[in-house]
Amino acid sequence: MTFANLALARRLERAEGYACSQFAVARNRVSPKSGSCWEERGGALLTFDGVDAPTTQSFGLGLFQDLTVAALEEAEAFFFIRGTSAVHEVCPLAGPAAMKLLCDRGYMPVEVSNVLYLQITERAANSAGSVRVRVVDTSEGALWTDVSTRGWTHEHPELEEFMRQTCGLLISREGSPCFLAEVDGQPGAAGALVIDEGVALLAGAATVPELRRRGLQTALLEARLRYAHEHGCDLGMMVAEAGSNSQRNAERQGFRVAYTRIKWRSESK
Repeated sequence: MTFANLALARRLERAEGYACSQFAVARNRVSPKSGSCWEERGGALLTFDGVDAPTTQSFGLGLFQDLTVAALEEAEAFFFIRGTSAVHEVCPLAGPAAMKLLCDRGYMPVEVSNVLYLQITERAANSAGSVRVRVVDTSEGALWTDVSTRGWTHEHPELEEFMRQTCGLLISREGSPCFLAEVDGQPGAAGALVIDEGVALLAGAATVPELRRRGLQTALLEARLRYAHEHGCDLGMMVAEAGSNSQRNAERQGFRVAYTRIKWRSESK
C-alpha cells in the first residue's frame, strides 16, 4: 500500500509541476517571443506562461527544502521581474512554518483543491459496448481541441478562446498523449495524460453536453490508466475542487485523497 506521506507528496507535486512547465515549453516552441519559460528552485518548479495565466505558478515550494525568506524571495523574483503575480500551489506537508511565512508576506489563499492518487495495477480491457477510446495523433488536433473545448465551455462560453488555445498547446506537448472517446462512432469526450517518473497525471477530461451520461468519462479514465500501466506507471494522480463531482467520480474509481492543497497569491511588489 502507498501511504499519503511526504515521499508521495513530492512525487505528485513534481509530476504536476512538470506538466505545468510543459505548457511553457510548448508555447515557446509555437511562439518564441512569448517569453514562456520555467526554472527549478530548491526542488520547486516555477513556470511563467504569460501574465496571470493559470499555468503561471509554482509547485513543490517548501517540500524539497525548508521554505525560508530567502527561498521565497528568490521564487517571487522569478514572477515579479516578468510583471506577474507570484502564485504557489502549496502542499500542507510543507508544514505550518511555510504557511505562516506566506501569511506574513501578505499572500492570500485563492483556491482549495484535493490531490487524489491511485496505485495502478493491470486493468481489464474496456467493455463499454458502443464506447471506444483511442489516442489521437497530431493530425486530429483540431477535432480533439473542438471536443475538449465544447465540453469545458458549455456553461462558460466566454472561455472558448482561452480553452481553444490551451487545448492546442496540450496536444502539441511531447510525452502527453491525448485521448478521444467515441460513442457509436461519434466523438464525445476528450482527455489528456502526462507521465513523469512513474506518475500518470490524468487531466483535461471533458464531455460534450449532448453525450453526457453515456459512460464516456468512465471509459476515458480506464483507457488512460491502462495506457499508464503499459508505460510503466505505478501511480495515477488527479486534482479536483474539494467536494466536487469530479472528486466523487475519482473516488468511485478507487482514487483516495492524499491531501488538501491551497493556492496562494501575492501581487507584484
